Amino acid sequence: MLRIEESWLRRHIKKLPHSKKGRVVTFSEADLNAIDVMFHHSPASGSLAAVSTAPVGAHPMAHLKPLPRRGALRSA
Repeated sequence: MLRIEESWLRRHIKKLPHSKKGRVVTFSEADLNAIDVMFHHSPASGSLAAVSTAPVGAHPMAHLKPLPRRGALRSA
């Protein structure tokens, strides 16, 4: 229903609404709707884009920082 990979669900399970019975994880209809609301992204341009009246400000991803180089933490 969410059209996402099972591996994505496993990586993000702690942030997602769900029910657990023993080791079995289940998602109710309300859980699925909440997940969709949490992670839904609409197209920014093109025929499917929604008309937005949001104020223009800083780039929405300006707070992101690059990861350190691979092996940068290893000592020689």
